[in-house]
Amino acid sequence: MSLKLALAIVTLTLCVLFLGSYRRTRSLYSACWCVALGCWLVGNAAYWLKGTDWTWAANPFGNALLVAGAFGVWAGFRSLRGLRAPLWPFLVAPGATAFASFLETSTDGVWPGGLVYFVSMAVGMALAVRELAMLKSPASQAHRPLLVVAAILVGYFGCRAVVYLVDGPTSEILSSFFSPAITCMLLLMLLVLVSFSMTVLSNDQLITALNERASRDGMTGLLNREAFMELAGRELAAAQRTGAVAAVVLADLDHFKTINDTHGHSAGDAAIRAFAAACEGSVRRTDLVARYGGEEFVILLPGADEVAAGAITAEISRRLAAAPAPDGLSFPTVSYGIASTPCSGPSLEDLIQTADEALYQAKAAGRNRAFNVAGQVAAGVVSDPAMGGQNARTGVIRGSV
Repeated sequence: MSLKLALAIVTLTLCVLFLGSYRRTRSLYSACWCVALGCWLVGNAAYWLKGTDWTWAANPFGNALLVAGAFGVWAGFRSLRGLRAPLWPFLVAPGATAFASFLETSTDGVWPGGLVYFVSMAVGMALAVRELAMLKSPASQAHRPLLVVAAILVGYFGCRAVVYLVDGPTSEILSSFFSPAITCMLLLMLLVLVSFSMTVLSNDQLITALNERASRDGMTGLLNREAFMELAGRELAAAQRTGAVAAVVLADLDHFKTINDTHGHSAGDAAIRAFAAACEGSVRRTDLVARYGGEEFVILLPGADEVAAGAITAEISRRLAAAPAPDGLSFPTVSYGIASTPCSGPSLEDLIQTADEALYQAKAAGRNRAFNVAGQVAAGVVSDPAMGGQNARTGVIRGSV
């Protein structure tokens, strides 16, 4: 009873601290721990209903809330990697635990639903261990002690499940070595380490979010120019070391000023967002897309040659033409300039300069197409305005560049 009381006090204290941290930083890590600690606090309080008229609800609700708390720990550690936990584990695991506990509840109250409860707790903590093991935080190693204690809890609840399955709920081993008192001690260890690492991990997440916000364009969510130049420079250098090809595409929305003048800046913003969405839906996970400035965009395609780059520009234009537009507005066509290694110079700036020259040629040739400047050859993907901007044919246009 003393350990349970101590656990309740520590849990309540940490819940208040995490709530304060969340209100200050809006950290998802703090929010998840508030949920987990709240579940543990109420779940342990539910056990005090034993011996009252509500005995039938004590174990089902208590066990279910403790399992929900374990999955809340998993969600918190998962948030450190920038990922959100799905909702269904929070419904399935506690629900199954409550159902099993309710079916096995008896007057003696010996481990009702124990097997499902132990397995669910082990699974929840195992998922938390997995997230901590996959976490790579150069700024802090505060998660390492948490990983050790969480792994101990996985083994502890796993062993409880095995003993329960082999010896049954009346096992002396279960009551001696895996008693609620020992469970309280291990949870106290976890909470003490959590209190130590709370500020560090919450601040790490906040700094990561701020860095992400600083490297993204506010309107489109794409990389901004500065972040693109840094990341693309690294990717291009890596490609050059391995002898791989890479391509850069500069894209410019045709007659964009006319859209702003005729329909207003909100229409222009809608066109920019639609083009950004078309880019994200067309490129690969390894590609980098950025808003280069105004209505101009830049794309780095590692491992792609001119032909692959031309195919991607055609897909972007197709998606943009098919995108739903606001009433009274037709999204503009797009002109592209393509440059690839080793046709251009060795640096990213050289590639962008070459792509800019190709973009100029595409606009001079009538817009709504993609040109690739490579010596004396300009390759174009031509769109037919009569088809609503969708790509009608692909050809190679030869001439002096």
